[in-house]
Amino acid sequence: MTKRTDSLPSTPTVQVIERMFNLLEVLASRPESVSLKEISEKTGLHPSTAHRILNDLTMGRFVDRPEAGSYRLGMRLLELGNLVKARLSVRDAALLPMRELHKMIQQPVNLSVRQGDEIVYVERAYSERSGMQVVRAIGGRAPLHLTSVGKLFLAADDPLRVRAYATRTGLAGNTRNSLTQLPQLERELHQCKQVGLARDNEELELGVRCMAAGIYDDQCKLVAGLSISAPADRLEESWVPKLRSTAAEISAALGCPNAMATVMATR
Repeated sequence: MTKRTDSLPSTPTVQVIERMFNLLEVLASRPESVSLKEISEKTGLHPSTAHRILNDLTMGRFVDRPEAGSYRLGMRLLELGNLVKARLSVRDAALLPMRELHKMIQQPVNLSVRQGDEIVYVERAYSERSGMQVVRAIGGRAPLHLTSVGKLFLAADDPLRVRAYATRTGLAGNTRNSLTQLPQLERELHQCKQVGLARDNEELELGVRCMAAGIYDDQCKLVAGLSISAPADRLEESWVPKLRSTAAEISAALGCPNAMATVMATR
């Protein structure tokens, strides 16, 4: 009986496609156009073979020929890249890593995004065994300054925007631990920016503490936050590396180049 395998081959099974990939990689390695001679040297292809494949790629707009004998990546690749980017959803990228993190720590894991002066919970990984009294429903909202994820977004703002936020909202508090004074909040945000991690010390709900790490897109812009919520006496510092690694994994899936290095370093 033949053993079935679903694994993909490590190299293309059609030689011309492998050659095409090699040509595109050479063009991608340089910001300027590359001469046919250099392309041939780097790929090991005969100039006539490289020329023939490049001409076909030029017809499809995958490669441009700004002048005779030189080539660069074409606009069709940008168009296709934008289509892929448009399909990328933070929630879709986060769902499986969130579930894996929840399995490791057995506490709620939340995905939140910013909308105006609030964060909105868009996904969660949760089970009854966590012992949590309060779990925010998907679609629930909370003020930025009272939440760990919200502080990540405020820390990413410039000081004038933070002060404008404080003026608009009045920094209303929910508990005795809420940061309701601007100097307090500014010190907290400075700490968040330094360590790349934010915390909620029973500021939104008494008895609940949170920690959050940022999720970044392909431009390394903060687009969401991943947080762990736990009863105040159960939040463990040992979860920090797991939280950071999971947030980096999601960021890498969204195309953040800096996150890729973080993920590889933790494997």
